[in-house]
Amino acid sequence: MTRIIVCASGKGGVGKTTLVSNLGIALAELGIDVVAIDANLTTPNLGFHLGVPLYPTTLHDVLKGRARMQDAMYRHDSGLKIIPAGIGVDDIKGINARDLSNSIAELVGNTDIVLVDAAAGLGREALAALESADELIVVTNPELPAVTDALKAIKLAQEVGTRIRGVVVNRIEKKIHEMTNTEISNMLGASVIAEIPEDLSVRQAIAKRTPILYHKPHSKASKEIRRLAASLVGMQYKEKSRFSIFSFFRRR
Repeated sequence: MTRIIVCASGKGGVGKTTLVSNLGIALAELGIDVVAIDANLTTPNLGFHLGVPLYPTTLHDVLKGRARMQDAMYRHDSGLKIIPAGIGVDDIKGINARDLSNSIAELVGNTDIVLVDAAAGLGREALAALESADELIVVTNPELPAVTDALKAIKLAQEVGTRIRGVVVNRIEKKIHEMTNTEISNMLGASVIAEIPEDLSVRQAIAKRTPILYHKPHSKASKEIRRLAASLVGMQYKEKSRFSIFSFFRRR
């Protein structure tokens, strides 16, 4: 049965698209058939994160009735499938975010997991993404404004019947001013399912348009994303050794 999981935040800048792109790759590495959809119809960035910002056919073409979802689907080297959104100004003309749910329904039964990268904020685009999904992963930073907006996203998801899968706390620096996981969980009424540390490597990876899982596969951020992926599909996370017997002999 296809699971439709939306990643939303209630605000921009928390690292939601970075999570979606890398989580999709981590799931694909586990042998899961995954499709990642950029449902940010006005300011899409998922393609940039995966190194290919321009595509001939996009989700906007699907929403305008000019293509089907399979026509707008592309395969990343990792095995992850992506349905990008158009980045042109003309792309956003003549579309209705409410049509997103019917478009995503085309994928049901044809893949294991659909990861939906929701638009920032709580407008019509974000609502359409929440309505189209079965589960919500809410992404936040350990700061009160971000957590407050995350709470709004959770309340909205509950209103439309989307199950709360859990909270990913991103960009943790362990500073005294940051909210603790317990405080965040209590405020949101949901469990923290991943803690991703602030990592300069993530920003470097974005600048290189390379997923952090490739740029720094043994970074703390990469390990936590892989651990999250395994937990989502009921697998035990096993950290890969960074050294092989061949590298051992080369060092000698």
